[in-house]
Amino acid sequence: MVDKVTLQVLANHCRAAAENMAYTLYRTAHSTFVKETEDFTVMVMDRTGRVVAVPMDLGATWYPGMNYNRAIDLVDEYRPGDIAFTNDPYSGYLATHAPDTHLWKPIFHEGEIVCFVGGHVHNTDMGGAVPASLSRSLTEIHQEGIRFPPMTLMRDGAFDETVLAIMMMNVRKPALNMGDLKALAGALNTGERKILAMVRKFGAKGFMDGLDGLMDYAEHQAREILRGMPDGEYVFCDYADEDAVDGNPCRLKLTLTIRGDEAILDFTGSDPQLGSSLNVPTGSDPRHTLLLVGVYYVLYTLNPQLLLNSGLTRPFTCIAPEGTVLNPVFPAAVGMRSLTCARLRSLIFGAFSLAVPERMPAAPAGSSSIVNVMTTDERTHRSVIAAINPVVGGGGGMPHRDGPNGSGADAAYLKNTPIEITETEVPIQFVRYGLLPDSGGAGRWRGGLATVMEFKVFSPNSRITVRNRDRSIFRPWGTLGGLAAEPGNFIINPGRSEERVMGNTDIAIAEPGDVIHIHSPGGGGRGPAFEREPERVRLDVERGYVGEQAARERYGVVLTGGVVDADATAALRGTMRAKAHGTHFHFGPERDAFEAVWHARNYEALTRLLAALPLHWRFFVKTKVFAAMRETQNGGEVGTAFDAVRRGYPQVPEVV
Repeated sequence: MVDKVTLQVLANHCRAAAENMAYTLYRTAHSTFVKETEDFTVMVMDRTGRVVAVPMDLGATWYPGMNYNRAIDLVDEYRPGDIAFTNDPYSGYLATHAPDTHLWKPIFHEGEIVCFVGGHVHNTDMGGAVPASLSRSLTEIHQEGIRFPPMTLMRDGAFDETVLAIMMMNVRKPALNMGDLKALAGALNTGERKILAMVRKFGAKGFMDGLDGLMDYAEHQAREILRGMPDGEYVFCDYADEDAVDGNPCRLKLTLTIRGDEAILDFTGSDPQLGSSLNVPTGSDPRHTLLLVGVYYVLYTLNPQLLLNSGLTRPFTCIAPEGTVLNPVFPAAVGMRSLTCARLRSLIFGAFSLAVPERMPAAPAGSSSIVNVMTTDERTHRSVIAAINPVVGGGGGMPHRDGPNGSGADAAYLKNTPIEITETEVPIQFVRYGLLPDSGGAGRWRGGLATVMEFKVFSPNSRITVRNRDRSIFRPWGTLGGLAAEPGNFIINPGRSEERVMGNTDIAIAEPGDVIHIHSPGGGGRGPAFEREPERVRLDVERGYVGEQAARERYGVVLTGGVVDADATAALRGTMRAKAHGTHFHFGPERDAFEAVWHARNYEALTRLLAALPLHWRFFVKTKVFAAMRETQNGGEVGTAFDAVRRGYPQVPEVV
């Protein structure tokens, strides 16, 4: 048993080791997406591959519950100086889309492995059908770039040149991949030095026992938070706008059951695996980190002193039926799993909002569009491919303050890249970059504003990919009387005669002189907008966050010459208060109209029907049932729609 003082000292050492690895990677990486946006991770693990420590200042925040064990076990032998790697989503379920290349290194002491260090970089490109390898339009994993199962990348301290040659032959910008891989390998070497220093300080047994103790303590902290919540069953649903290009909504459903210091997250009722790349590969792992990311955010919000490691996952059990969007079967495409994970986080926030409404914010934007440009530099005539910026939306209104602007809570780790750096490296010109007025949901606490970005391209056949495009239809929801936020959009040449509204489309070809406009959603509002102090609304107008018309219509605040008209405001707010209704969530007109047809009863019938079909029929039948429902006045019933589908396609298996 390790005492608490020693545990805290060890926790600080482990976090410092992770921070040192992160800074090594951050300062030596080559691609903008790693060195500026910081889409990378590093971590300290125990002997089995369970994460024990992650950095707090740099990198992605998805991975404190990661477990490398299945990938580690697929490598036959480890020797000092070795580094293994994989980027295959279906081998060990560690890398969850092909651009994420995970490396891990065993740390030896006196001939025995005492722990591992590891991490990932998001490579700019891994080959495949589209630049940057990712698009919702892809339909199978083979289109998403070259994949490597868990294998040795470095043996006895030297890179396997054959493996590197195969990778570099198949990617669009090999120098960026090579630079980032070497930077991550250097970070792991930094981690090794820090670990061996800890082993000398604590002793090998004391160090390994301490890692176990850190996970036990994180588990204790998580259970304490659960014990402070009321027991019960909380059901919530959320939607990605489209399950494929020009498709139907993708529904995620969660039944959260809290009993004492344990919780079950049952995702039964979520859609079958999709014919697009929005699937989330979890391999039936009941504690897969991608299913629990939203839980980490909730727990850390409720206890900022939380130790972030895999011990947090122990009180939680996830149920994700095989063959569904949250547990797809090979060879389903998975490249855009980050879009679905954003919706998964909103889903979890919604369920916990029902459990502890007084402590939870409204929905964040839940959409962080990652913009990649592949174009030609007219000065050098050389091809350029780069990630130019994430376009992150606002955070939801909080229990005691407004949501953050342009930094949507669950995606805030994706850092802004200064436009000067982007314009130096990529031949484009920014014409607008900032916050979008009137985009945050109105509420006692206003939702954070969306980000808007516009840039001009100069070369023909410039290919723009904007992955994670979502929330152009279904809005981030408001809570406790707050209103849903404004949706996002993707527009080419806004305001011109040749304007094209792209919505959630994530691939476009631009011509010389075209202007690309992308704006994210805002964050949802929390609490009735007519309860917001008029002076706060006036300041929002003065700062350009809210227009005068929106101040009047959404907040009931009348301004005359920039000054609050108290009498007119009181009268208008009295009318608004009389019309208010006390629903927990405000979803917006788009979801309300959709659920008037696709209500819970119809979705339950669809879930039962699809579960009874062979896997390869499910997405096809879902698509045809949706089409049949659209052709029926007022939507009709799922059973009737399915009968119509079987008449048109008698090959569809009969469901008893």
